[in-house]
Amino acid sequence: MKIYTGFGDKGKTALFGGDTVSKDHLRVQVYGDLDELNSWLGLLAAEENHPELKKMITEIQADIFSASSEIATPAESTREKFKTRITTGNCKKIEKWIDETESKLTPLQNFILPGGSPQAARYHIARTVCRRAERNLTTLVKQTDEYGEIIVFINRLSDLLFVLARMANKNAGQDDILWTP
Repeated sequence: MKIYTGFGDKGKTALFGGDTVSKDHLRVQVYGDLDELNSWLGLLAAEENHPELKKMITEIQADIFSASSEIATPAESTREKFKTRITTGNCKKIEKWIDETESKLTPLQNFILPGGSPQAARYHIARTVCRRAERNLTTLVKQTDEYGEIIVFINRLSDLLFVLARMANKNAGQDDILWTP
């Protein structure tokens, strides 16, 4: 099978289920944002030396892929047949990881700037891509009244990426960079 088809040469793409939309359609923007986030997570996983953390990132990547599949599928009747979907369970799993990670960190007393160690900086980039995906997804939810659980998942994920950035700084022996007005 060829990787290129020529179908998108005129700025159109097909959604799962057959609908054709412009490549700048909001739905395409959202799953594009999630694809970008997934790529950043792939880089973080590739650089990660802690097997448990690498496994966590890989699980998150699979969940993001599931979320993207749901968003690329306009028909609920088709989505309900998917074997994996984002549910409250995915959100609870992330909340557990946040709580476990935060318990190892000094509580924040100030805002912090993105950065510190190179690994922490990459987590912050992933976090900001996640926030962009969340903003665009929020607009899509307003239009479709669907995907509410994915918003919760993405919101929790950005929080997890924040605490993972802080943990990366801790592991590198680097202080978080405090914001001073």
